[in-house]
Amino acid sequence: MLYEQFKVRAEAVSAEVHRFATGDMALEYLTGFLRNEGVSDAPHCSAVWADGSFPAGTERELLGAVPGVTFDVTRERAAQARFGISRMEWALADTGSLAQNSTAIDQRLVSSLPTIHIALVPTSGVLPDMPALLSRVNPKEYAYLAMITGPSRTADIERVLTIGVHGPKRLVIIFVDELGGEN
Repeated sequence: MLYEQFKVRAEAVSAEVHRFATGDMALEYLTGFLRNEGVSDAPHCSAVWADGSFPAGTERELLGAVPGVTFDVTRERAAQARFGISRMEWALADTGSLAQNSTAIDQRLVSSLPTIHIALVPTSGVLPDMPALLSRVNPKEYAYLAMITGPSRTADIERVLTIGVHGPKRLVIIFVDELGGEN
């Protein structure tokens, strides 16, 4: 039920939400998505993937063999990339927001500089609301807690809504049950 509530709220702010039972299914979808969207080594076509526990081992080697995908995140690579991929730890059902420990700079770079942010989330990370999240976060362990709700948007200029001015124009959220079970 929390996942469904999150999906409705996130899609209401223009996020794309997908769910897969296994990591293999999610990676198959993601690889196809990247290829269909034109990932390559060409300028402004690459993907930067922030370090995390998923994928690991053989999966990581296979993804690293896809032209244009790198796990070596620098500010320059992230600024030139079309896709930024990161693991988010939580999703808040009441707002459709994602939350992540972004103390590591690579997490912030891949979620804010590329045109398309792809967020991988364990399904068990769906929480009902902000108080539930804050009860799990120890401020001494988190120097930077990031919250993301939909693609970047602003209406600062003449109150005209503009997407992607201060961050990604597109947010693709991929839930994986296997990364943390059912919620």
